[in-house]
Amino acid sequence: MSNNNNSGRNRVEVPQAKEAMNKFKMEVASELGVNLKQGYNGDLTSAQAGSIGGEMVRKMIKKQEEAMAGKGNF
Repeated sequence: MSNNNNSGRNRVEVPQAKEAMNKFKMEVASELGVNLKQGYNGDLTSAQAGSIGGEMVRKMIKKQEEAMAGKGNF
């Protein structure tokens, strides 16, 4: 039995959103100039992977803040 602390960490809470999240990830990677491909991306540096995830979070927070302020749809 393995003691994996990452189990469930990358799951999408709403399965129907998985495709949209993958598209969003690809768009953000493209904006950042990171060559992201479908499937395994183990050749990325941790800085590249972190920049994609960090930018995704920043954009999601901004969208939510705008929605809460009544400025847009989320």
